[in-house]
Amino acid sequence: MSDQHNHNVSGKNLFITIVLNIVITLSQIVGGIISGSLALLSDAMHNFSDVLALLIAYVANRLAARPNSETKTFGYKRAEILAALFNASALIGIAIFLIIEAFHKFYHPEPIHSLWVIGLGTLSIVLNAASVLLVKDDAHDNMNIKAAYLHLLTDVMTSVAVVLGGILMYYFELFWIDPIISILIALYLIWASLGLVKESSAILMQFSPKEIDMADVVACIQAEEAIKNAHHIHIWKLGDHSIHLEAHLDFKDDVTLSESNKVIDTLEKKLHDDFDIEHTTFQCEYERDDDKEVIIT
Repeated sequence: MSDQHNHNVSGKNLFITIVLNIVITLSQIVGGIISGSLALLSDAMHNFSDVLALLIAYVANRLAARPNSETKTFGYKRAEILAALFNASALIGIAIFLIIEAFHKFYHPEPIHSLWVIGLGTLSIVLNAASVLLVKDDAHDNMNIKAAYLHLLTDVMTSVAVVLGGILMYYFELFWIDPIISILIALYLIWASLGLVKESSAILMQFSPKEIDMADVVACIQAEEAIKNAHHIHIWKLGDHSIHLEAHLDFKDDVTLSESNKVIDTLEKKLHDDFDIEHTTFQCEYERDDDKEVIIT
């Protein structure tokens, strides 16, 4: 992702989306208190988490664009991954709180002013749908924007459930539907967030990217005629897309540095074209007495 693209993401689109979600959150908090609807307050809390997610997305994009330095040789490239993990974890925490409150209200139902629920739920659908359209394109290329996009998309669906529940309460006085909707919203939040927690945690733990088969990488390297063995290999993601690789290369012959450079240039191109590996670090060796296992424990 280019710096210009990052600027666009963190600029106008995110700013408008943040404003829209502040409007939704404040209106639903007031409406939820007046109407007595836990579902509406649940939706308000979800929207408030969107505001936090978008603010963090803004800051994370700014940090990620900062240049590297002597004390921060990788820069702030993982700021977005930390933000994505925080956003997803916050959603799970909010969801657990909503489930607890919903069970309490289910056993102690109270009358609810359903017109507030219907009206503000509809407002949330319209404004969140607009927000989804603003960040949709960027969500494909950026994990942190994907987290914010996921917040917004689930808000559209949960607001639809809130409106439907409001209609049923208005016409049939089925007030127990309100906590049921809250529980469904919370369960969906947990399900939707677990994937992001797993993905962002894997990057922070420097696990090998799931889309890359280590055996295929080794085969690609050892297919080079000059290479006898590839070992002590590490593959990890620095950020959402930047894949790094380091490895020891056992050469068949005692080649010169200029000859090894030609082999490395060829390998770098093949690894980039076949596996999207952007950065490689090779330690060239000849008849060195070290562990030749692919993965060193």
